[in-house]
Amino acid sequence: MLAYDELRALLAAERLPAALVDLDAFDRNLEVVREVVGTRGTPVRVASKSLRVVALLDRLLDRGRGLIRGVMCFTAEEAEHLARHGFDDLLVAYPTAREGALAALARLAEAGVTARVAVDSLEGARLVSRAGEARGVRVPAVVCVDMSLELAGGRVHLGVRRSPLREPGEVVALARALELSPGARFAGLLGYEAQLAGLADANPAEPLARRAKRLMKYVSRGDVARRRVRLVEALRAAGLEPALVNGGGSGSLDSTTPESGVTEVAVGSAFLKPHLFDHYAAAYLKRLEPAAGFAVEVSRVPAPGVVTCLGGGYPASGAAGADRLPLPWLPPGLRLLPMEGAGEVQTPLRVPPGVRLELGEPVMFRHAKAGELAERFNEVLLVAGGRVVGRAKTYRGEGCAFL
Repeated sequence: MLAYDELRALLAAERLPAALVDLDAFDRNLEVVREVVGTRGTPVRVASKSLRVVALLDRLLDRGRGLIRGVMCFTAEEAEHLARHGFDDLLVAYPTAREGALAALARLAEAGVTARVAVDSLEGARLVSRAGEARGVRVPAVVCVDMSLELAGGRVHLGVRRSPLREPGEVVALARALELSPGARFAGLLGYEAQLAGLADANPAEPLARRAKRLMKYVSRGDVARRRVRLVEALRAAGLEPALVNGGGSGSLDSTTPESGVTEVAVGSAFLKPHLFDHYAAAYLKRLEPAAGFAVEVSRVPAPGVVTCLGGGYPASGAAGADRLPLPWLPPGLRLLPMEGAGEVQTPLRVPPGVRLELGEPVMFRHAKAGELAERFNEVLLVAGGRVVGRAKTYRGEGCAFL
């Protein structure tokens, strides 16, 4: 990421708040991902929710040739939006039951765009089929399965609450229903192991939790691989070959491998490295560089050693906690005040000795999660070589709000 003097110079004439993406760091992060998964031939599907900027998706598909297969979307309307921008090979990873969204998927199929949608119930399959049948097409659907770790006979659930499907028989039954339906067809398997990909396990402030998380991850890696391989084998035995098997995320590139049953891995946050990824044990994640953030201006100096910034209250989703707040980044050493945190219209910061900030000067923050920052800005400044080299609209800047 930029040094503070560089940041101050390139933002001198810019409106604040401003979102930035350091393209040099972004490109280097892509190469780290290539080194980790490219040698074993695992294609990458870019998770669009971690970017939400068409220009950045374009950059990845262009520079990631031979590595990047397509895009994982979060809504059908987003998939239709990306198709208008020329994208193909889209996977909508979250089921939908709304008539308009399902109609969008049918329109994409009618136009010859490859746009698959996740399904995890017979009712969902019926709704997808009805939308496809109405336009005389078969909408491709992937069966979404729960890859969480369950212990003590299911009484302990470690992971996220996604699909109700876990067992091979359930998955085969839904895949067969899709394949036999008039307006849908079976197109693959999707299983996200959030307890591996989305769980920081090296936070120095949590010594006991850190050991417990690493033990859980160790147990879960084997469980995920065994179950996913069994699911794929069961589908093949039933004559239902999955065209793709998607899994994993930025935090599990070292364990979501072909040996664990996947044919492709989802990656998004790795390209920007939001601050929730600072506390992972994996060596490749430590090599990633922060490549995105936002800058706000110093608007008050209410007391010695304290400055107050205009805006900055951009918390991330998930379980509420201090780790979901933006992290003051540049100049180094700034700290949020625990009684105020990051506020809607003002954010006070404790300034370390030796640092002096004047009114109007920028302060750089890193967001806790990657793509959600784009929901706050109409554009991102594209930075390379220490200067602004372009501007790119976010989905919001294009007039789109998909969630």
